[in-house]
Amino acid sequence: MSEPRGGSGSFNVYLDPAKGEWLDSYEGVPAPAAPEALPGERRLTFGWQKAVHRALHALGQLAPGLGLAVCLAVAGTLLAGWMGSAVFKMERSPVSPILLTVLLGLLIRNVAGLPAALEEGLRVCVRVILRIGVALLGLRLSLAAAGQIGLHALPLVLGCIAVGLASVLWLGKRLGLPPRLASLIAVGTGICGVSAIVATAPAIKAKDEEVSYSVTVIALFGMVAMCVYPFLAFFIFDGDPTLAGFFLGTAIHDTSQVAGAGLMYDQLYDDPQALEVATTTKLLRNLCMGVVIPLMAWLHYRDKSVRPTGTSGKLKWSQSLPFFVIAFIALVGVRTAGDSFGLKENETWKTFLDHSNQASVYCLTLAMAAVGLGASLSQMRQLGWRPLCLGFAAAVLVGGVSILLIRLLGMVVKFS
Repeated sequence: MSEPRGGSGSFNVYLDPAKGEWLDSYEGVPAPAAPEALPGERRLTFGWQKAVHRALHALGQLAPGLGLAVCLAVAGTLLAGWMGSAVFKMERSPVSPILLTVLLGLLIRNVAGLPAALEEGLRVCVRVILRIGVALLGLRLSLAAAGQIGLHALPLVLGCIAVGLASVLWLGKRLGLPPRLASLIAVGTGICGVSAIVATAPAIKAKDEEVSYSVTVIALFGMVAMCVYPFLAFFIFDGDPTLAGFFLGTAIHDTSQVAGAGLMYDQLYDDPQALEVATTTKLLRNLCMGVVIPLMAWLHYRDKSVRPTGTSGKLKWSQSLPFFVIAFIALVGVRTAGDSFGLKENETWKTFLDHSNQASVYCLTLAMAAVGLGASLSQMRQLGWRPLCLGFAAAVLVGGVSILLIRLLGMVVKFS
């Protein structure tokens, strides 16, 4: 397959699927192995010299991508503020900085291309900084609030997962797609985006190109949902942030996209509750990987004629329970302990929570800049119409089921 134009020659998920890992959050994927000794290290005598040398080398690799993400985040924030005051004549801008940041990233990637020197820094944005931002959201919630949200979200999550898996597998068969490709798109839509795809692929022995295709489909429609669904949620649920949060958390694919959509809702309508509900709901979906992925492997290989030899179908615990989910729960516990010890009115505690909230916003904004820079339209055009149709139908079906279930269970899932 020829390499798409308009981007770096070294970044093509079809020729090298591993290079597409930073396209999304990959919540459960282990970090890459440590590199071999650097050439410059061999001339150094002491251990601390080598450590400093390696740190400077890492900084040199990360700085270009991180710097561009920071520039886009600042530009998106300033542009949104300018549009609010100069264009719409409003004190609070009706345009989300997150949305503008993503659009600026898309524009740069698909007009000017993405040099290879930027890849490492952008990878850190969506593999590390994004996870830090999501984990810090735990400081917004107490255990009681998080448990209440999770309890009310559970029927919505299970319903959306069941419909998403069943409908996508059925449609994939009708469209004549390879069973493994349909399975990857199904888990990506129903569970948690790219991370579920990467965790499922080894269990069903998916080919590299099938992983790449499904990653691109999920990234495309998840990004579209992230940009559109905050407006749709506000309109459909009459500005109710709780119901909007349930919708965002169940209808959008990946954790990074859900966090971005929740942050957009907060910026547009000045209501952080939607972000808190959406994030907690999404993390509950993530936990379902531990059950769904072995189930998908069993369904795929119960027909022995398609099972490769030597397939174990085993799932590592780090894939079903990513560390940043544990960190989120731990920080919920920190918030609960602080409030329980009478720190609610303590100025130092309030300042700490305010700073952590701002740090979370900054981290998520940087991650969204990298997500925008990671979307190559030329690569998406190479997929063909059938995977794109399946991805579109899956996104619409899961979104529609989410709305229907929230409407049917509105009195059950609604809480104050």
